[in-house]
Amino acid sequence: MEHTHNGDMKDTLADNYIPMTSIRSGVGEEVSHDLFCYTNQIVNISLVGTAEDWVLVDTGMPQSANHVLKIVEDRFGAESRPKAIILTHGHFDHVGAVIDLVVAWNVFVYAHELELPYLTGQTSYPEPDGSVEGGILAKISPFFPNEPINLGSHVRALPSDGSIPGMPGWRWIHTSGHTPGHVSLFRDMDRALIAGDAFVTVEQDSLYKVITQKKQLTGPPVYFTTDWHAAEQSVKKLEVLKPSVAITGHGVPMSGEELTSGLSQLAADFKRIAVPGHGRYVDNKIQ
Repeated sequence: MEHTHNGDMKDTLADNYIPMTSIRSGVGEEVSHDLFCYTNQIVNISLVGTAEDWVLVDTGMPQSANHVLKIVEDRFGAESRPKAIILTHGHFDHVGAVIDLVVAWNVFVYAHELELPYLTGQTSYPEPDGSVEGGILAKISPFFPNEPINLGSHVRALPSDGSIPGMPGWRWIHTSGHTPGHVSLFRDMDRALIAGDAFVTVEQDSLYKVITQKKQLTGPPVYFTTDWHAAEQSVKKLEVLKPSVAITGHGVPMSGEELTSGLSQLAADFKRIAVPGHGRYVDNKIQ
């Protein structure tokens, strides 16, 4: 892989430790022989592939690079590095360690082209909505960082044909709503899904449920989701795929009947289950 220099990157999250955690923090789970999910505080990252040939999907919370490097070492060995880093989207809890990891590994990062402005320092995400109907996390969400990181020349758009660098057999699916360029990753062979925050398996605005990781298949985290109509269409798009197993950005991996029925219920009744009763991005959005 060509060598790139680090001079054009800016890590706006470097000093931004966010003291939130769950009982699953530090837990890794092998979902299948080449699919490993690790919980970093409150967010999941995925190692996809085997020791010779793997990629990292999402990079966890700010200041967590050393945790990620340790997990990689435990799973694949000390010198192992991925073919690429793939981002489902650019929110702080998914890109927290990305710049440190790019420096450590010297690999490219891929994201949907609509997400690139948030990854190259051009555009901040909309402010998290502290007024949205929801629990304590929604109320404190205005303190969450929304400014863009800058990966400079290290980030590239995912190929327009749906393929994913370093992930043969997988394809990316545009699942906007939570963010404009949000993607989910799907492997047709075994119907494995990495959903990002298109839907999650813990109610992300309930601090109690986040800490205890009480399982509940629901829509994207409410305080950061700005387009509820698109979010509903994205869930319907994923439900049609009938995934056999799903790793979501928050909560525990889910499979089998629990996933099938939960996802079909969410797709059928999205407005009631997922859309908050009120909020800055809710009103006037879904008729």
